[in-house]
Amino acid sequence: MQRIGLGYDIHKLVSGRDLIIGGVKIPYDKGLLGHSDADVLIHAIIDAMLGAAALDDIGTLFPDTDEKYKNIDSTVLLKKVFELINQKGYKIVNIDSNIIAQAPKMMPYIPEMKKKLSQILSISPQEISIKAKTKENLDSVGQKLAIESNAVVLLEN
Repeated sequence: MQRIGLGYDIHKLVSGRDLIIGGVKIPYDKGLLGHSDADVLIHAIIDAMLGAAALDDIGTLFPDTDEKYKNIDSTVLLKKVFELINQKGYKIVNIDSNIIAQAPKMMPYIPEMKKKLSQILSISPQEISIKAKTKENLDSVGQKLAIESNAVVLLEN
């Protein structure tokens, strides 16, 4: 049986934080504000995985009211969710995702993101699609106030 899940995340850009997307530190003068490292791509992928497996969402599993998740590396959360879906008998078939950011440019970092995610999720980098998009200077993302991401994950058991 195959199941599909959809995930979405957005975080505000602020000074004084590292910009971490897809588990990769990207040189930029701002980072994403959040309880964890605010990795929008990983958060969207996590919610897509959880949705496909009909499990709770990221905020329920890793609440921002719990100090043990303060500034946590989102790859740690991804590993935990990967274990959960494996326990339910699911394997990831593929991931399709978008990072929507006016700046900085994401394309130079996508190969490293795919490599990191493929290692964590035990799938080939060829089964992971990460596309970079802008908002053509529209809305909060287009005004360089935020970065967002969405993802679709296909699971099979």
